[in-house]
Amino acid sequence: MGRLFWKFFLFLFLGQILTVFGVGIVIMLTKPEPDNNPLHLPIEPPPFAQPPPGPRAEMPFARPGPPPPGPSRSLTPPLLPLLAGSLASLIIATLLALYFSRPIRSLREAFEHVAGGRLDTRIGEAMGGRHDELSDLAHGFDSMTKRLQNLVEGQQSLLHDVSHELRSPLARLQAALDLMQQQPDRAVEFIERIERESNRMDRLIEELLTLARLDAGLPGNSEIEIDLGELIDSIVEDAAFEANSKQCTVKAIKAENLYLMGNPNLIHRAIENIVRNAIRHTPEGTQIRISCGTIPDTKRLSLSIRDQGSGMPESELKSVFEPFFRGETASRFNGYGLGMAITKRIVSAHRGEVRAENLKDGGFLVTIELPMLE
Repeated sequence: MGRLFWKFFLFLFLGQILTVFGVGIVIMLTKPEPDNNPLHLPIEPPPFAQPPPGPRAEMPFARPGPPPPGPSRSLTPPLLPLLAGSLASLIIATLLALYFSRPIRSLREAFEHVAGGRLDTRIGEAMGGRHDELSDLAHGFDSMTKRLQNLVEGQQSLLHDVSHELRSPLARLQAALDLMQQQPDRAVEFIERIERESNRMDRLIEELLTLARLDAGLPGNSEIEIDLGELIDSIVEDAAFEANSKQCTVKAIKAENLYLMGNPNLIHRAIENIVRNAIRHTPEGTQIRISCGTIPDTKRLSLSIRDQGSGMPESELKSVFEPFFRGETASRFNGYGLGMAITKRIVSAHRGEVRAENLKDGGFLVTIELPMLE
């Protein structure tokens, strides 16, 4: 047994023992005297002796003597009740000490396991059918360790993916430099190749820095009033050039007076990432539709971007906003799989939500919800 068990046990046991002895002493001191007249009959005083007939003789006056002493009160403590109460106190104190100390000891052991790197430790099931603060603490511990495990695994995966993505352009850069030394007459061609790979690495590092800043907290001024309708018009105008190369169109349907507070550059980037992603995956000659309005009975804005592509497998929907995730259909496009992850971080930093889904009638839909300006 641990120290906490003995502390609980001693305090509870001593408290109950003192209570038992206190009750016993009160019972002993307030014990009523035995009743010698259980029927409560009236007691007649003894008759005075009658003097003999004849001349009346004078008798001296006799004072009544002191009353006979009553029965003495017993000061013997009630041993049997005290022993029974002490035994009951011992059992109750043991059970209560176990009830409180066992889950706390389990929590301490679980913390030691997590400190040793075992992030898969869970103790919620060990609480059994408890429904109290200790059970809530155990379930909170499970939620914390699950979150920590996801964060650590995400960091490890991110490090692996970054290493992989940087290795390829670095290898091509090294190859181009070697070939340029061996074939000086093709130096211009190899310099262009080096420039392209350098730009790719620059874009990757920029997106990684953006992702890191968003994970650390919203950078820049996030309390600027944003006209979402004006922002969407700007995005549609820029996206139209890219969509024209596929004979596609971008159409915006929006309500009036759509305002929110935030960082306009980040909100612009979050929406633009989704629109550009939709242009990549929609078939030629189709339309990308952007719809924006308010959600009834709420103080939130809803922005949806829909394309006419084939969507993605349901098993990949949960991972679409993870860094470096590229689904089956994305393998034929250039990119690092960071755009949707950056979008989610930006939306979350603005107290919003983003989700993706396949539509039954075909196409892929991404919906963003943000709090509107009050």
